[in-house]
This record gives sequence, C-alpha cells and structure tokens, in this order.
Amino acid sequence: MKSFSNHSHQHGAVLVVALVMLLVLTLLAVGSMRGTTLEGRITANRAHDTQQQNAADAALREAEFRYYGPANLADKLEGNANNCKTSNTLKSNGLNKPCLLAINDSDLLNFVDKPWLVAKNFLKGESADSLIWMPYRGTDAAKQTIAGNRETSNTQTTYWNSTRATTMSNTAVNAEYGMVAQGQGTYYYLNNAKAEEQVYLQSTHANIYMGLNN
Repeated sequence: MKSFSNHSHQHGAVLVVALVMLLVLTLLAVGSMRGTTLEGRITANRAHDTQQQNAADAALREAEFRYYGPANLADKLEGNANNCKTSNTLKSNGLNKPCLLAINDSDLLNFVDKPWLVAKNFLKGESADSLIWMPYRGTDAAKQTIAGNRETSNTQTTYWNSTRATTMSNTAVNAEYGMVAQGQGTYYYLNNAKAEEQVYLQSTHANIYMGLNN
C-alpha cells in the first residue's frame, strides 16, 4: 500500500510540472506572436513613410520643372492665381506655368516654417476656386500620374507650390540696376510639397533668365 501511494503521488507531480511547462510555452508563444505583429506594423509604417517621402520628393521635382525654359517668363516672376488651378496642367510643348504664390517678405518666414498654415490671401487676385496647393502630375505631359496613398491609390494626396525667395530685400541678383524690370537676372525660388498632410518637404533652386524680350 505504501508503494502504491508513492506511485500515485509521483503521477500528480508530473502532471503539475507538465502544466507549468505548458503555461510557460504558451506565454512564450503569445509573446513571440505579439513581437511579430509589432514588427510587421513597424515595417508597414516605414514602407508607408518611405512611399510618402518619395511622393513628396517627386512633387518637388514637378515644382522645379515648371520653371524650365524661357517661356511664360512673366508667370515665373509674378504670382498669378489663375496658375494655381487644376486647369494648369503640363503642356506637351513644354510651355508650362508654375503655381507661384505671392508671398510678402514679412510672411516668408511663416511660409518656410509652417507651409501647411499658408492662407489663400497670399494669392494675388485669388478666386473662390483657386488652390493653395497644386496636385502632383509628374514631369511628363504625355504620362501624367496621380500620387495617392496605399489604401486608395486613385485619390490624389500629393501636392506642391512655389514662392519667390528674396535675398537682402532684392528680388534677383543682377549685374546692372533696372534689369529686374526687364526680367533679367538670377531668381531664387522656394518649393513646397506635401503628401497625405503628414510629410512636408522643401527645396530651393535658382533660374537665370535673359529677360522678357529674349
């Protein structure tokens, strides 16, 4: 009887040990699953952020591209609300117009620091349907595109705009006085791009123009 009692007691200990080990293994499995899920979310967010960074960077390239060439020089020197509408699409002949905002020197710092707070009153002669941000369409007039988010790829979420950047209260760097009135000299621009109201990028570039009569 004593031997039978010890045998039963040993079986009970094995069951308890097995249950404890099963519990430990379950906790380890749950912890591993949570870690895997978290890593998956982190990877997805990184991929999404990279996508938006690339989209905003592409929008900056379109903003800069709009200033290439000598055509429509007046539109590249003075803000025009009509150029900040969706009807201002890329032209196959290369005669493009930028969305140039008329930002005053006193407001330029706000524009640089907080481009998302720029109001429509920075546009000269603004109209009810004028935009502060132009939708990204790429740099190929024949193959215009839409930059959307990962959930709704057909919804436009990437935009751009530009403004003149002044230096020492001058609007351009010119060799002779009075050349600005003729549209001659080196002009500096600040470009903004945004993607999904989350990513904002800025770039600067300079263009040399020979004048309105050239």
